[in-house]
Amino acid sequence: MRKTLSISVLVFFFSWLGQASIAQVSVPLPGSKVLEDLNMPSKILGKPVNFTVYLPEDYDTSTRRYPVVYLLHGYSDNETGWVQFGEVQEAADRAIANREIPPMIIVMPDGGVTWYINNHDGTVRWEDMFINEFIPFIDKEFRTRPKKEFRGISGLSMGGYGSLILSMHHPDLFAACAAFSAAVWTDEEVKAMPVNTRGGLFEDIFGTTSDKTLLTDHYKANSVMHIVGTRPKADLEKVRLYLDCGDDDFLYKGNSSLHILLRDRQVRHEFRMRDGGHTWSYWRTGITDGLRFIGESFHR
Repeated sequence: MRKTLSISVLVFFFSWLGQASIAQVSVPLPGSKVLEDLNMPSKILGKPVNFTVYLPEDYDTSTRRYPVVYLLHGYSDNETGWVQFGEVQEAADRAIANREIPPMIIVMPDGGVTWYINNHDGTVRWEDMFINEFIPFIDKEFRTRPKKEFRGISGLSMGGYGSLILSMHHPDLFAACAAFSAAVWTDEEVKAMPVNTRGGLFEDIFGTTSDKTLLTDHYKANSVMHIVGTRPKADLEKVRLYLDCGDDDFLYKGNSSLHILLRDRQVRHEFRMRDGGHTWSYWRTGITDGLRFIGESFHR
């Protein structure tokens, strides 16, 4: 009888623990907010730049300043994608409530189809706008902590590429980068691309060569693989790197090759290859880990 009672107590105890754990995760979400339909006039682009901002729960009731993460969308999407399809507000709310990430501001600019860089002939200078106008504008309009150690960058697909290239071009501005399914290719993959794919997606950005490839000087200057292969290791380690790509993603080869190159050069970084493809369901399940990685950089 005593043994039966003890077993019953243990069953009840572990059952209670499971319910308590579920209750902890299911607590009401904080009162954060998302501001859409915002824009910044840009002299460099000659038009307004649309953006969306996530503000943490206590932003309106405190006077404190917050670290900031710039979160970039993918090709053909816009500044609302991470909120609408990525459910980043819910992910950030839960992570902050569970103390997985520090309270932070998340800024989501519209990058169009610029690949977040200046194009080869200088007619569209998105990168110049972002560095010289947009970041200073956000630091002025919102209570950010305007230092490298409190600024991160992340994104998916085209935005994953953008987060990598911007952090590598400007390592003095970002503490960490989390790139999801980054649009990164080896030179061999680029050469093998169908002509209609190259022309439709990339030639306006990178230009072309006499042999009709994209391997121009502008492409090489904006190639993550070329930068990682040629830049001093110490420079590459100025920004903490986190890479995440699905095992069924069509970009698996470029991301895996980037990881291998970083390993061969003994550059510190984190690499994840999870089950999944180039889908919002994959990115929704990964964004919290990416924000956690960036958030670790905001601590001492």
